[in-house]
Amino acid sequence: MKRIIVDFKKLTPEILKLLVEKYPDGYDDLNIITFKNAKGETVEAVEVRTEDTIYLVKVSTKLERTMENYDEDDYEDFADDDPEAVQPPEDLPEDTEDEEDLG
Repeated sequence: MKRIIVDFKKLTPEILKLLVEKYPDGYDDLNIITFKNAKGETVEAVEVRTEDTIYLVKVSTKLERTMENYDEDDYEDFADDDPEAVQPPEDLPEDTEDEEDLG
């Protein structure tokens, strides 16, 4: 089984849909997995699975807001694997820090 780390910039409609289905009320601290990446950096992510892949989606404010406002119809004109389809929420500045403050 493949394990793939997914940043918000690489989030596809398919992975977003899996996240919303698994965490319909959002994720909480119990759902967050913490690990070190290949660079030795601590990463916090939530996990979703398909038949052949485990996706570890990095936790961020952008992810949380996008999940809260999810509407499947917003992505009907995009391919399921199109990372350009999922855009940051409009109410967050582009340079907003990607990591969520969990403290």
